[in-house]
Amino acid sequence: MSFLRRLHPLDWLAGGLLALGALCVATGLLPTGPASDVLERIGPLVVFLATVIVLAELTGKAEVFDVVATWVARAGRGRYPLLFCLCVLFASVTTITLNLDTTAVLLTPVMLALATRVGIAPVPLAMTTVWLANTASLLLPVSNLTNLLAADRIALTPSEMAATMWAPQLAAIAVTMACLWGFYWRPGRRGETRYTPPPLPRPADPVLFRVSAVACAGFLLAILLADVPLWSASMGAALIVVVAFWVRGREALRLSLIPWRLLVLVPGMFLVVETVNAHGLHDILAAAMGSDNDLVGMLRSAAVGAGFSNVLNNLPAYLAGEAAIPVANHEQLLAQLIGVNVGPVITPWASLATLLWFERCRWHGTRIGLGRFFGTGAVLAVAGTVAATLALAATT
Repeated sequence: MSFLRRLHPLDWLAGGLLALGALCVATGLLPTGPASDVLERIGPLVVFLATVIVLAELTGKAEVFDVVATWVARAGRGRYPLLFCLCVLFASVTTITLNLDTTAVLLTPVMLALATRVGIAPVPLAMTTVWLANTASLLLPVSNLTNLLAADRIALTPSEMAATMWAPQLAAIAVTMACLWGFYWRPGRRGETRYTPPPLPRPADPVLFRVSAVACAGFLLAILLADVPLWSASMGAALIVVVAFWVRGREALRLSLIPWRLLVLVPGMFLVVETVNAHGLHDILAAAMGSDNDLVGMLRSAAVGAGFSNVLNNLPAYLAGEAAIPVANHEQLLAQLIGVNVGPVITPWASLATLLWFERCRWHGTRIGLGRFFGTGAVLAVAGTVAATLALAATT
């Protein structure tokens, strides 16, 4: 009973979805064949998710993110416009290279702690983190779990995907910057005119700091240059860091490092949505997106992906939408990927990263007004999705 009392509401949600998914399979609502196909497809995704979160958590404990965030604040030299650009760059690079959930899990507390330390208003930094965790996740397969789900259909290596999605990614980041500055960072919103740069921190254990930094760099080189499968690259990098902590900081190695909630939530969510998809959702999505591979078809696909993501969640939204797009419609599929990556910024449940971000903000004591979150997110979702889709159409 004490264990049950310690469960977070999101734990109950995850467990409930998995139980509901298992019930769908047991009762025959979802045949075992499609259920097995879904679980087989998301297997590498789950392994990657587990290992990259462990890698990111231990890298954070090694103070790599704290040092980089402090460098960013010092490089801003007390000037908010420069700090704004550097924070955008920091959050974008973290999302692109280490996954949007890493940005939500680790960069959020680092940014909030930095805001407290130097007297910066926390909400602009918090919104920079959550918006770019979503909108900066188009460039590489590693950037978003939806990209991993799309890997078989789009059939692009990491370098080929970057060559295809660079323009939509730049467009999405540019629109995000405009919305961030107008809604949260401009002088009338943030209040302060200057800030005091913090002193440069010294990692408590320089060896762990260096090993973790090198492991993250090796992970990126492995997926970008050696074309190593993402799950094996993240597992190898995580093992290196785990061994280093086993030798020098064993107290940090706890079972709580493993994202159990996500590992339960993801399979349950996919089983439930696959069941709904088999009982009419497919036809609705196919009619909404159409079968045209031109600009209109791309815009319809992106809009449906963004809308469905905010109603439910972007991971099952992509999987359901993908099944409704003709196999030959490569551009329409990429546009749908834009919708489920850039669009899920309106509701707190639209992406796992946003759920994780809300939890971190609550833990820190930073209050995010839901009305303002919904309203500003809707502007970004529409403008960012349209701009990125137009950029994709212009460059393909």
